[in-house]
Amino acid sequence: MPTLSSPLPRRGQAGFTLVELAVVVVIIGVLAAFAVPRFLASVERTKAAEAFNYLSTVHSSMERYSARQGTYASDLDDLDVYLENPQYFSVGTVAVPLSVSSLEEGWQVSLTRSGAASGFGAYTVTFDHEGFSPSESTITGEISPLATGS
Repeated sequence: MPTLSSPLPRRGQAGFTLVELAVVVVIIGVLAAFAVPRFLASVERTKAAEAFNYLSTVHSSMERYSARQGTYASDLDDLDVYLENPQYFSVGTVAVPLSVSSLEEGWQVSLTRSGAASGFGAYTVTFDHEGFSPSESTITGEISPLATGS
């Protein structure tokens, strides 16, 4: 029978050493350093897709309006669809692009994302009578839904 002064016999090593725990923490940190930015870009790309979907609907509706009226609509409320404002973007007004002289020839609408919380800052997505206008948009390829590859 063991006495109070004698140590208890060990039945095997239990638990983790400090070095093992430190290695696991470092590995998790490295994985997080790569995964978090990619995740945030993916979330922002999803939000940007909302702008592209909204403006694609505007583009189709503008073409139908032009076929019926002979000119493009000067206000989005004149279109044949109800457009609920995008959740993450502010909607600009219908404008005549610099490449044409009147609404009979073309139109342009921009959506603006102000201060994206995921670190991408403010950017715009612009469509005109020809579709997506990369020259007028400030969205980066990293978060554009039209970007190919990852």
